[in-house]
Amino acid sequence: MKRIVIKVGSAVLREDNLLAVERLNNLVDLIAKLKLEKKLQVILVSSGAVAAGNTKLDLDRTQILNRQALAAIGQPLLMKHYKKRFNEYGISCAQMLLVEEDFDSRKRSDNAKEVMEILLENGIVPILNENDVLANEELLFGDNDQLAAHAAYFFDADMLAILSDVDGLYDDNPHTNANAKMRKTVDLIDESELQMKHTPNSEFATGGIVTKLKAANFLITRGKKMYLSSGFDLKNAYDFLVDENHLSGTLFIPKKG
Repeated sequence: MKRIVIKVGSAVLREDNLLAVERLNNLVDLIAKLKLEKKLQVILVSSGAVAAGNTKLDLDRTQILNRQALAAIGQPLLMKHYKKRFNEYGISCAQMLLVEEDFDSRKRSDNAKEVMEILLENGIVPILNENDVLANEELLFGDNDQLAAHAAYFFDADMLAILSDVDGLYDDNPHTNANAKMRKTVDLIDESELQMKHTPNSEFATGGIVTKLKAANFLITRGKKMYLSSGFDLKNAYDFLVDENHLSGTLFIPKKG
């Protein structure tokens, strides 16, 4: 494996009314280990701009213009923390704000690919987010799970790893069924699973397990892998991504044949 996209969600990066700095620090530690020890190129897709902005200004997040304003406030706050922590490892980071059209237009997607290659070849960690400050809803993916899946495919990553408040895909709802078992490896996602109602677990999240399944389906039908695990406790992510030992979390793989 040479290149990986890591996506972290709003639920992981916010704690009460504050940015979850300790979790952000732990994420940077993991990325630094993957870059410096495993020699991987890492692209980070980071949610959390709206949540970070809300720590400075309390607005009604159900209103799109308020969310855009909060994103404008929060995005530089997120980057400030990322830059400070990556600098401790001698790693530089860069920001790329994208919309769905950037992947639909050949000219725009080719340009984004060329910029991405320059950044990665020079050891930079690109930090991606949707350009939701100015773009209207029609131009946006609507959640960073889909942005991350498209980034993994179009920027030719070997895998997408989603670190979330969901630690894997279960055969039933683990919140209501204590006997629910995690599905460690999945190579086929049923259409009914893709049509389930979205169930985001955080007021700042825009997705839920369904958006992660849609991201996984997008990738495995195109020959790419996706790994889903907890972003609160990164032990399983270390086991899998660093030690290549799949103890927990769900690995989505293309169906053979």
